[in-house]
Amino acid sequence: MNIRHKCLFKLFTYGKNKDRHQIRLRVTYNCQRIDLSTGCQILDLDYWDEKYQSVKEGYLGPKGETAISINSELRNVKDQIETAFKFFEANDIIPTPSQLVEKYEERLHGTVPKKPEPEKKKKEEKPKEPDFFKVFSEFVADCGVKNAWTKATFQKMAAMERDLKTFRKKLKFSELTEKTLTEFVVYLRDVKKLNTPRKPIGERADYDTEDLVGIKNSTIDKKLGYLKWFLKWATDKGYNTNLAYRTFKPTLKTTQKKVIYLSKDELKSIMAIKLEGDTIYLEPIRDIFMFCCFSSLRYSDASSLKWNDVKDNHIEVTTVKTADSISIEINDMMRTIIEKYRSFPDKRSNLVFPYYTNQAMNRDLKKLCKLSGINEEIRITSYKGNERIDEIKEKWELVGTHTGRRTFIVNALSRGIAPNVVMKWTGHSDYKAMKPYIDIVDSIKASEMSKMNFMD
Repeated sequence: MNIRHKCLFKLFTYGKNKDRHQIRLRVTYNCQRIDLSTGCQILDLDYWDEKYQSVKEGYLGPKGETAISINSELRNVKDQIETAFKFFEANDIIPTPSQLVEKYEERLHGTVPKKPEPEKKKKEEKPKEPDFFKVFSEFVADCGVKNAWTKATFQKMAAMERDLKTFRKKLKFSELTEKTLTEFVVYLRDVKKLNTPRKPIGERADYDTEDLVGIKNSTIDKKLGYLKWFLKWATDKGYNTNLAYRTFKPTLKTTQKKVIYLSKDELKSIMAIKLEGDTIYLEPIRDIFMFCCFSSLRYSDASSLKWNDVKDNHIEVTTVKTADSISIEINDMMRTIIEKYRSFPDKRSNLVFPYYTNQAMNRDLKKLCKLSGINEEIRITSYKGNERIDEIKEKWELVGTHTGRRTFIVNALSRGIAPNVVMKWTGHSDYKAMKPYIDIVDSIKASEMSKMNFMD
């Protein structure tokens, strides 16, 4: 260590007649200034050489002091202060003024200062890292209430917690480096066991172990989104100081999700099928699905529709997913279905339609569409790591409750209804959400134009 400092001799006048001049050593360092007594003085200012900081030759003091004796003492004083500075530099210490004076006095009087004993540093106890999974539970409770999560969101977060615990039972915030996050991605892709129930041999095609182990890139991407959401919340709350997640962006090949909807002819085929005998139980499934196809409602909203929501010419709905209040005019198909169920309302629940879980509705809806001959082959492309997976599926296999809402949007836009009007019915607040449907309608229009080539 080098302590920058400056030492200069200064004269201070004193005495009744101001005829005596004391010589002091002014020390300046680290924005500090000290004036040290040298014990020397002169009576005549003419004998002081400011440039060379010494008494000029020929001076004789009242007690016989000569220039040589005074200058010798001044050099000794300056040498001792320099030695004191060297002592502190050697021990990597910036001294306080009192420490510097003390060491200077020790040197001046012939006592060699002892090397200071280093202060025993108190062992800094590292703050205990918060329990990762307890914090995760707090996140779910806090955000679940604040953001009014649906049951589906709670289920996704519960699945996320299970994945993290299976990956590493005693996970810590400090461990979530880029390396660990990459290992988590690898675990999800190659190790995670799926809970897909095996179907009886006669009801499934043969498939190998990759169908039961590891998830696809699109699902991994969603799970990383949930994890980053949690880590950002934990960081804002002061639980997490590891910011590796902010820059973690693995390359995950994905494809745009295919929009599955039903055409006018496919809707007609569902309506035309005769349900009787062992298929009669599918009739309410068909009614509820067709209501979604002609009203734009999500299944969660259709299944919770109550009779007091049904007005003369419209229905009023507060959506389950977004809590938006929307009003939808009643068209002929909607009215036919509503009147059918008005004859035997469920007085206990006041629901318009009989209730089915989403899983049961999806299962039976696929059976209905298969019976209706909705078997167009569709190629679904996905990625698992760098592996491209192409699957050919019949359309009925891909139909779900949300297909009803998508069917409404595509058919409404195809018939020339303005997107902003459709958005009023669907509750979409931004045009970006409508773009995939508009792209589909544009492609339909391009293919339909070929029908005008009737002169060929």
